[in-house]
Amino acid sequence: MRANHQRLYINVDHVATLRQARKTDEPDPIAAALLCEDAGAEGITAHLREDRRHIHDDDIRGLATSIRTVLNLEMALTDEMLGIATELRPYQVTLVPERRQEVTTEGGLNVDQDPKRLADGILRLKRAGLRTSLFIDPDLSAVERSHELGVDAIELHTGAYALGGGDQALDALRRASTRGAELGLAVHAGHGLTVRNVGPVAAIPEIEELNIGHSIVSRAIFVGIAESVREMRSAMQDARSR
Repeated sequence: MRANHQRLYINVDHVATLRQARKTDEPDPIAAALLCEDAGAEGITAHLREDRRHIHDDDIRGLATSIRTVLNLEMALTDEMLGIATELRPYQVTLVPERRQEVTTEGGLNVDQDPKRLADGILRLKRAGLRTSLFIDPDLSAVERSHELGVDAIELHTGAYALGGGDQALDALRRASTRGAELGLAVHAGHGLTVRNVGPVAAIPEIEELNIGHSIVSRAIFVGIAESVREMRSAMQDARSR
């Protein structure tokens, strides 16, 4: 089923990454988020990592109280993060894998590892009234397992496609999207998407939402963050209308 409108959520992590290069107070990811909303973003995504390498607790609290759209909180499944999520009550929590030594999230969550702990965490979030999503590889078994766990949505990791995976990687995204929609899951996608490569992913009819961050912040150096958002939105809409 084709989603009537494809949402663009902007991940502001790398605004905080730039701030942390000098460990000062600028650029401010909250100010960036507000500009992204003004430019047409339908939501803001931020990953509060256990090591706080970019986004900090104050950033998440500020985003939760300042943005006008919705907050998608990315986090690892830990007791600390579950406590923060249930206290702040963002619109959506996306559970992601996390390794201290990685530069960025390198793949999808292993939904077969410690399934009871994963199910218990999802249940805790849902009892708090939070929408839940799992960041997974575009693998049919992972899609089906996510459905069994009772989440509202899946976010498909587009890294293999973005790194030049070609038709094979794109076909995997298409198959996973179709299966997710068949199971009644909302289907999202993200990781490594740019204006140059977003078109084929945006054209997948079942994908309702794209989460994009690094390329938005990178392009903002040259054209400003608002124009960067507008360029991405235009590329998505062009692909969707074909």
